Amino acid sequence: MTSFWLGLSAAFKWSFGFYRLFGNVLNWVLFIVATGFFCYWCYILVVTLGAQKDKDYVSPTEGKNPYYDPKIYKNEG
Repeated sequence: MTSFWLGLSAAFKWSFGFYRLFGNVLNWVLFIVATGFFCYWCYILVVTLGAQKDKDYVSPTEGKNPYYDPKIYKNEG
């Protein structure tokens, strides 16, 4: 019976080592994916929005305030 418990202990020790290795590999994979997203985000910020291009943006609703439009919120009284 003792050999059964020793074998079970060895199996648990092996499984925890496997989970530790799998967690380490998963951690590196997620780190590489996050680094890729960060580099893509930096690329978008620098290349797409760089050189002050965002100053040319014109808001389609600038000067139009529908929340305060008296036609929408007329006084019913």
